[in-house]
Amino acid sequence: MNVKVMILSVLLALIMTTPVSAEPNKNIYVYKDENGNLVFSDTPRKGAEKVTLNKPVMNMPSTDTSIFNEPTNDLEKVKFSISISSPAQEETIRDNTGSVHVSGMIKPRFLQGHQVQLFLDGKAYEEPQKSLLFVMRDVDRGEHNIVLKLLDSEGKVLASSDPVVFFLHRRTMITGP
Repeated sequence: MNVKVMILSVLLALIMTTPVSAEPNKNIYVYKDENGNLVFSDTPRKGAEKVTLNKPVMNMPSTDTSIFNEPTNDLEKVKFSISISSPAQEETIRDNTGSVHVSGMIKPRFLQGHQVQLFLDGKAYEEPQKSLLFVMRDVDRGEHNIVLKLLDSEGKVLASSDPVVFFLHRRTMITGP
C-alpha cells in the first residue's frame, strides 16, 4: 500500500469517527473562496459573513406508525364489494362462436390470496382465478345469468356481485338437405 493511500485511509477513518452535531441554532457563515465560489460553513473565517435565516430550520413532524404494530387479521372487518362491469344488465351480445367477455371490479382493492369465481346460470364456470377478466367460450344462445364471487385464500366467500342477465345471439347453422 503506498503512503498516499494510507494517509487518505487514516484521514477518512478520522472524519467518519468524528461526531457530528445537529444543533438547529448553530451559526452559518458564507464567504467566497479564491475561485470566486460561494462557500457555506459553520466555522467562522476571516471575511466570512454570518447568515441570518428568516425562518427556523424545518423539522419533520414524527409520523404515527402504531397501525403497523396492530395484528393484520382485521381483514374480516373490511367490507368488500364485487360488481360486474361488462356485460351490462340485459345486454345483447352477438357472437357466432359463443364467446362472452366478462369483467368485474372489487372495492376497496384486490388483495394477495384473493380469487374470483365466475358463475354462469348458477354453476361455477371453470376454476377460481386471480383476475377480474373472464372469457367464456361456446356459450349457448339465449338468456343467461352471471355472478362473480370474491373468495379469500381459504375459499370463503367475501362478497358476491348482483346477478347480471345477458342475451347471446348466435346464428343457427342449418345442415343437411
